[in-house]
Amino acid sequence: MTGAAGGIGLAAARAFADAGMQFILVDSPGKALERTAASIDRATALSADVADRAAMAELARSVVERHGAVSVLMNNAGIGASGDVFADLAVWNEVLGVNLLGVLNGVQAFVPAMIHGDAPALVVNTGSKQGMTQPLGNTAYNVSKAGVKALTEGLAHTLCQRTSDRVSAHLLVPGFTWTGMIERRLLEKSDAAWAPKQVVALMMKRVAAGDFYILCPDNETTPEQDAKRVTWAA
Repeated sequence: MTGAAGGIGLAAARAFADAGMQFILVDSPGKALERTAASIDRATALSADVADRAAMAELARSVVERHGAVSVLMNNAGIGASGDVFADLAVWNEVLGVNLLGVLNGVQAFVPAMIHGDAPALVVNTGSKQGMTQPLGNTAYNVSKAGVKALTEGLAHTLCQRTSDRVSAHLLVPGFTWTGMIERRLLEKSDAAWAPKQVVALMMKRVAAGDFYILCPDNETTPEQDAKRVTWAA
């Protein structure tokens, strides 16, 4: 799992531990990743830059050599750097590099071994409602998350063709969620936001039900409102 040291990634790690899974936590090197791994049973911490294709390929090679093909891949790493159409190219490269190419790198590094195996497996990619409803003003982030949506839809199709649904893909679409990304922009927690553990609880339930789109509500937006926003955006 990438982006594992905080937010939704940390909540997912705790849920996976509760389910008795052995798993690899992947994030940028630092004390946050070390603390997370030390606090969770059966967790191993490895650092990698998801935007670095070679680093992700080496990570996958190391993990498969030690543990075999993974059964669950969660591409969750993301950043919230903002930028409009005319933002500096460095901003666009950073956002797309982590949010979109980071997911692609994770898929291309780990999923081939899942396809060539014979065990059930699944991939969860973390998108965003902004990738579906496209609110104005944060174009670079919107583009990156819209790309994750398209990538995951294409992955689901390919996996169905190649594995007859033995390996499945799922798109996690959080709403307003109180993560480190949001904390850096707001001074105090908003009652409108879901906690990461609420997002993960819904994810676990919907993945078990076989849902592809896991569209999360929050404390300010109902599923009915989400449906209208998605329809309007379409």
